[in-house]
Amino acid sequence: MIISASRRTDIPAFFGEWFMKRIEEGYFYRINPFNPNQVSGFSLKPEDVDAIVFWTKNPKPFIKHLNTLDEKGYRYYFQFTLNDYPKVLEPYVPSVGQRIDTFQALSRKIGADKLVWRYDPILISNITPISYHIDKLQHLASQFKGYTHKLVISFMDFYNKTEKKIERLEKEHQITVSDITMLEHKEELEKFANAIREIAARNQIQVETCAEALDLDHCGISHGSCIDASLLSRIFNLNLNYRKDNNQRGACLCTESVDMGVYNTCKFNCVYCYAVQSESAVNKTLEKHNPNSAALIHTYEGQFEIRKEIGRIKKGGGRLI
Repeated sequence: MIISASRRTDIPAFFGEWFMKRIEEGYFYRINPFNPNQVSGFSLKPEDVDAIVFWTKNPKPFIKHLNTLDEKGYRYYFQFTLNDYPKVLEPYVPSVGQRIDTFQALSRKIGADKLVWRYDPILISNITPISYHIDKLQHLASQFKGYTHKLVISFMDFYNKTEKKIERLEKEHQITVSDITMLEHKEELEKFANAIREIAARNQIQVETCAEALDLDHCGISHGSCIDASLLSRIFNLNLNYRKDNNQRGACLCTESVDMGVYNTCKFNCVYCYAVQSESAVNKTLEKHNPNSAALIHTYEGQFEIRKEIGRIKKGGGRLI
């Protein structure tokens, strides 16, 4: 079983102590965000977990726990999302200098193969045009040469949640956002993609896309998977045979995994984030967080069968409090 920690929130940045408590007790509960009475329990024992994939914008608070994970025999890699956006888009992330230092420190700790750099999403606007991104990518890639071998990119997706945030940006800050993946921008997009590939190549980094329907193979950028069984098999000498995760978007090539996170719990409150509705929604959800609970949000009382593999949800006898 592969554990995703997590697409829905930043566990290393904000919930490291909760996560390590779950490691200590050997299981966690996943509560369906659309049906809170639907609960499933999963083992976190080392013998039941093939690997853990961490998603984060700031793993610094979590680095102190890595020795414990190593001693217990867990296999893992990190996806570190590091853009360099103005505060109006990323209001609460640490400074880019601090994040670069953390990236390099984490790479020295775990190795470049276990650290994936995400420049994600790419948001094109009047304050972040293509030239802005090229400048930032050049600087960041030069800082990460030798510290990672893989860069994952994606372009801004205009979900209902994000569209409302974009509308507020336009109204309150006169920031206009455009969708570079539209057909009329094809030539411009291909020039941009070629520039990204060239920047990465100069710094010995391979580029892949994340959940993108558009094809950039002719630009030297292939489709990738963030939960990547082939990467895990290579770096840990495993032979993982997992199917594609059919619970994700159609263009997503990720391997099937169990996600530990909950929406509306990440305090970074980035404007483009699909996992957060608003800062007030996050604050309201976090009122239900109990660091001693087996679930990230809510507490579940009752007995529950703890599964060691992905499968259908089996309802237990108990209640949420």
